[in-house]
Amino acid sequence: MKILHTSDWHLGHQLHGYSRDYEHQCFLDWLADTLEQQQVDALLVAGDIFDTANPPASAWRMLYRFMARLAKTMPELDVVMVGGNHDSPSKLDAPHELLKAFDLHMVGGIHRHLDGSLDTERMLVPLNDKSGQQAAWVLAVPFLRSADLRTDDLNEDDDRLIKGVETLYAEMTVAASEHQQEGQALIGMGHAYMASGKLSEMSERRVLGGNQHALPASIFPDDMAYVALGHLHLAQRVAKKEHVRYSGSPLPLSMSERGYNHQVVLVELEQGDVSDIESLAVPRAVGMLKVPASPAPLEQVLQELAALECEACPREQQPYLEVHILLDKPQALLREKVLEAIEGKAVRLAKITPHYPERQQSEGLGQRRLSEVTPQQVFGLSWANKFQGEPDTAMAEAFESLLAQVDDEEITRPQ
Repeated sequence: MKILHTSDWHLGHQLHGYSRDYEHQCFLDWLADTLEQQQVDALLVAGDIFDTANPPASAWRMLYRFMARLAKTMPELDVVMVGGNHDSPSKLDAPHELLKAFDLHMVGGIHRHLDGSLDTERMLVPLNDKSGQQAAWVLAVPFLRSADLRTDDLNEDDDRLIKGVETLYAEMTVAASEHQQEGQALIGMGHAYMASGKLSEMSERRVLGGNQHALPASIFPDDMAYVALGHLHLAQRVAKKEHVRYSGSPLPLSMSERGYNHQVVLVELEQGDVSDIESLAVPRAVGMLKVPASPAPLEQVLQELAALECEACPREQQPYLEVHILLDKPQALLREKVLEAIEGKAVRLAKITPHYPERQQSEGLGQRRLSEVTPQQVFGLSWANKFQGEPDTAMAEAFESLLAQVDDEEITRPQ
């Protein structure tokens, strides 16, 4: 059987104020065509379906249109989607019963029985091959928040978050093994930050309390045929294991991701084992330009922008432009000068990045915008200004814990 693994769609995303609807629709059309051409048996989407917990109606319409097309053109296709840290668990879970009738399984969050035990059946999804025979079980585990975990029985020396996740995956593996029959594969899913994973500069939120809680690949048993991960936007293997992979996002979600090779992963299984793994490149519908190639003085930048040649095209297809300018001090009317230089050109100005001499940059965060720095950087600078030096490990972990709580409250707050 064939499985296609993708993640981190971030439907409803805006890049510096510009809608990405056109790009997302191009991707979903390409994905539907690819599923049909490759005769895929199952589609796995490993979290961050939407960009926010409250996506716009246009994002929901885009998703349901895509699902409706699959239900019509590929009625035997199994679809499994899990929630990510950007998704609202309750909103994804709401249409579960309806979608399940069409073999569309959406798991927004974990569920527990009244006695506190894990509802493993909710997250176990059977996959059928082309002959209609069950060929695999999917452990459809969504993004795990602190409140999802049970850590009361753990040792004081254990990292409670990591051990809590390990315990949950162990429960799911045991439950799947009890159902598994000879020749059936076990497929893991997750939306998490794994140890050795490479983060992009600005797009990805650190999860489960920050980098010190990066999960080890050992939470997935060796006999698991494939693990479909989401959260990191750069496609990559985990701990050099061929079968444990991030598919990456299908389109760049920040200007820093312009150089990524965005892709989906096609996995072939035979008798419960992986026989082939192939990366399929996702066509980029809209380009990203960086002018100049390295920071340069304003006059040189304006000359390069004036000489920029772009083919005429509709607004939603025009490439995004990031401008890097070398300055010795803040420049008045900088944006106006850049806009004047590109007037009439088929580009969309996304970002102006000023670069100041190293002396000025060394003083804290320099002239960087708040949107360009992480909460950890702001906290570290504030601590250094008030107390000198860096916060100790306990204080850093306390701050990361607060960030995780804020993220959880943002996602779960009633709307």
